[in-house]
Amino acid sequence: MEKTEEKLTNESVAIEKENGSVPSKNNETTEINEEKPRMLKDLDGDKMHVLVLFFLYVLQGIPLGLKASIPLILTNRDVPYKEQATYSISSYPFSMKILWAPIVDSLFIARFGRRKSWLVPVQYLIGIVMLISSQYVTRLIGDSDDPEETLVPDVASLTAMFFVFNFLAATQDVAVDGWALTMLKPKNVGYASTCNSVGQTTGWCLGYILYTTLDSYGVVTLSQFLLFWGIVFLITTTGIAVFMKEKNTHAVAPESGEEVTQEPDLGIIETYKILWKIIRHPLIPVTALFLLTFGFGFSAAEDITNLKLIEKGVPKEKIAMLAIPMIPVKIGFTLFITRFTVGPRPMNVWLVSFPFRLFFCLAMTLLVYVTPMMILEEGGFPTYYYVIIIAIFALHRVALYAMFVAIMAFFARISDPAIGGTYMTFLNTLTNLGNMWPASFVLWFVDVITYKDCIAKPIEESSPLVFNQNSTLLSTLEDNQCYGTLESKACKEAGGSCSTL
Repeated sequence: MEKTEEKLTNESVAIEKENGSVPSKNNETTEINEEKPRMLKDLDGDKMHVLVLFFLYVLQGIPLGLKASIPLILTNRDVPYKEQATYSISSYPFSMKILWAPIVDSLFIARFGRRKSWLVPVQYLIGIVMLISSQYVTRLIGDSDDPEETLVPDVASLTAMFFVFNFLAATQDVAVDGWALTMLKPKNVGYASTCNSVGQTTGWCLGYILYTTLDSYGVVTLSQFLLFWGIVFLITTTGIAVFMKEKNTHAVAPESGEEVTQEPDLGIIETYKILWKIIRHPLIPVTALFLLTFGFGFSAAEDITNLKLIEKGVPKEKIAMLAIPMIPVKIGFTLFITRFTVGPRPMNVWLVSFPFRLFFCLAMTLLVYVTPMMILEEGGFPTYYYVIIIAIFALHRVALYAMFVAIMAFFARISDPAIGGTYMTFLNTLTNLGNMWPASFVLWFVDVITYKDCIAKPIEESSPLVFNQNSTLLSTLEDNQCYGTLESKACKEAGGSCSTL
């Protein structure tokens, strides 16, 4: 899913067929039987490398998924949106890695390995931070072993913790992306994007969907989850440091018949000079303004719908499970829409998808409005309600992915081939920031314009004593605006209920 979140990667698959007469059934069977051995033969010498890359991207997705699960926990604890806006800052490092990526690419210990020089210490740091965080995170999210103790979630500390996780994961991503170019044979480099997309999505699902579901059923706590993955990070990183040997970049050469276009091996100063030249391009200010603002119209619905559904009574594990059917939607539609974005005008797809995405954002808003009407008398929601949610979310994602693929294709067309990686990363950074700052602003602004009140439940007045108790209760609840964890809990303990006016 975070989008965001989060780095998004696309791949397209082309199936070539020979023209001519229709082959016989025997020939078709022979071709099908030969196709699999041919693919396996292409991966000779790289099978283990593909598995290693996949696993590294899985590890990268774990902290990203955990970060996405925290807002659901905070919403369950009635944390104000203004504080959740503060927490959203923890997502920024992954979208701003261009600021330190040149350092990762240029500074290294040659004897240890260009990419391992960063990958190994960064993954050790992730594991260590996970182990340390596991000892404190229970109280940070507002849980306590003492049922009579009321703790308020420490949003500032959670923001700092996941900011560090995202910074380290972003640095690991830069190292792994670069290592993939030399770890795999030139003809198999295309598998790196597959490992990235599938591996990071798998890790995100483990950190978000699996953890949220297990936590909801009381199987595992966030502290235990962090402890387990911290140990996994330390063990696997040790194995990589000891057993994985990094190839010399200059020793990697294309096989006969292959053409490889490589970017220049730039130093730190040269890379930052190129960035400055890109920024000074006369069209960049207009492009930057467009990329930083186009997501504003979608942010309210996309970033608050899940939180509002939890407020209306939808269990957070159900919200997390809704991400599962979105995965095949993402993969299938991305492959489908690619054929329409490879032409000279990929932004046509973007322009067509824009109003559809707005429409389904309105549909998500309507869904939040009607959710209280769908609650069954015995509690919970009917099956058709979740079918409606999946349908609206899936159609919304179709429009979102169409815009994403189109704008990535547009970036590929306008980027200078000589510095394609730097150019693309710069434009992607602007796009990601254009999705993130509106989310932070919307969470803050919704908190400002939202007014809650503690409503007392009616009690029959059968005696003067009851009348006096009711008077005392009403005076206690009058000043309670259900703002934050403590006031919300006080309202419920006094027999009232929080109502958004």
